[in-house]
Amino acid sequence: MSAKTTTIYTCAKCDAQSQKWSGRCLSCGAWGTLGEETLNRQEVEKRGTAATAPAEIIRLDQIKNDNYEKRIKTGISEVDRVFGGGIVPGSLILLSGEPGIGKSTILAQIANAIALNSDSGEVFYASGEESASQVKARLARLSCDFAKIGFISETNVEKIVAAAKKHKPKLLIIDSIQTMYSSEAISEAGGVNQIRVSTVKFLELAKIDGISIILIGHITKDGSVAGPKSLEHMVDTVIYLESDANKDYRMLRSTKNRFGSVNELGVFEMTGAGFVEIKNPSAIFMHEGNELISGSAVCCVMDGTRPFLVEVQALVTKTLFGYPQRKVSGFDLNRLQVLTAVLTKRGGLNLTTQDVILNIVGGMKITDPVLDLSVCAAIISALLNQKIDHKTIFLGEVGLGGEVRNVGKLKERLAEAAKLGYTRAIVPNVDVKAGKMELIKVKNLSEVVNRIMHAA
Repeated sequence: MSAKTTTIYTCAKCDAQSQKWSGRCLSCGAWGTLGEETLNRQEVEKRGTAATAPAEIIRLDQIKNDNYEKRIKTGISEVDRVFGGGIVPGSLILLSGEPGIGKSTILAQIANAIALNSDSGEVFYASGEESASQVKARLARLSCDFAKIGFISETNVEKIVAAAKKHKPKLLIIDSIQTMYSSEAISEAGGVNQIRVSTVKFLELAKIDGISIILIGHITKDGSVAGPKSLEHMVDTVIYLESDANKDYRMLRSTKNRFGSVNELGVFEMTGAGFVEIKNPSAIFMHEGNELISGSAVCCVMDGTRPFLVEVQALVTKTLFGYPQRKVSGFDLNRLQVLTAVLTKRGGLNLTTQDVILNIVGGMKITDPVLDLSVCAAIISALLNQKIDHKTIFLGEVGLGGEVRNVGKLKERLAEAAKLGYTRAIVPNVDVKAGKMELIKVKNLSEVVNRIMHAA
C-alpha cells in the first residue's frame, strides 16, 4: 500500500502555503506564483521524530563586538551618515533606485574612497550588466584609483563567492542582484527563486567571512524593490537613491538599517565628475532672491538628526467653476484639506470659495508635522496679499481646534535658523530659549492671522 501523500501550493514570492491552487496568491496578491509540492506524510512524521543533534548555545556575554564598533568609513560624510556612521563589517546592504539615477556612480565613488582609506584589503566590483572596459571608463571619469579595485565579470554566484573567500576583499559590490544566478536554483536569472537563493549565498558570505557586501537592486514601476519581499527582510540595510526629475540633486535615504537610524538623509548634487556632497541642504530648498512676495513662509524640518530650512509657497485665487480646488507639490493633499478647513472654521478666513495651490520649494516631499504652521502662514499671506518678513520662521503643529502645538527638537530647529541669519520665530507657547532670536509665542491660528494682517 502506497504511503499517503498530501499536495500543497507554495507562493514563490512570499512563501505562503495553500491547500488549493489559484491564479493569484491570497497573501501577497502576486499572479502565477503558486507552485505545487507533494509531501509524503509518513516521511514527514518519521523526519520529525528522528534524533537531531542539539544546536550550539552561544554565550552572548563572551562575544566581542569589535567589528560593529570599527565601521568602515567611506570618507564621504553624507554616505556615512545614512549608513549610521559607516559600513559595518559583515553587513549585507541593498541599494535601489530608478534606472539612470546614479547607483553605479555613487558605488564607484564609495569603492574608491574605501580603497584609498583602507590600509589593507581590496574592493571587488562584480557586474553582470557591464564589461570591464565600461566599468574602467566610469572609474576613470570619476578619477578613481585602480590599484585596489578588482573587477569580476561573472554572474555565477558560486564563482563570485569562491573568489571573495579566497582574496578576502574589504567590500564586495554586486551589480546587480537581478543578473546573478545560482546553480542550485533551476530558473533563469532575475526570477524570484534565483534572487532569493543568490541573496542567501551572499548573506552567508557576509556573516561567516565578515565581508561587507552591497547589492544593487532594480525597482518595479511602482517604485518598490524588484523580486520577493523577503529580499528586503534578509539584508541588514535597505538604501534608496531618489531624485527630482527636474533637479540635479539626489537624496540617499535608508528605509531599513539594523545598525543605525532609518531617518537619516544624504543630499548630493549630480555633476559630470560624479556626486558632490551638499553640506548645507537648506540652500537648495530656499528662494535665492531677496525680494519679498506674498504667500511665502519658511520652516525648519528635521530629517533624522539633521535640521534644514524649507520654503513653503501658497497661491490663493478665487474659484471660478465648481468646487474649490486643492493642489499640492511636496506636501500631503489630505493634510492641506484639513488645514484649510481649520483656517476657515477657527481662523476666521473664508477659503470655501478659494482655490489653494501649495508648493514646497526644491521638490522634496515633507511629512514633518512642524510644517503645519508655515503652511497656514503661507495661505494667510497669499489670501490677504500681505508679505512676510524674509527673516521670520514658523514652527508648530496645528490642531483641529486651531491651537498651535509644540513639536520635537524645537531648540535644534531654532539654532539652525539662527545660524542661517533668521532673527524672528513664530513658535508655540512653550518654554524655549533661542539666544538673541526674537520669539513670538502664539496659542492659536487667530493670533497668527492678526500678526500677518498687521505686519509692517
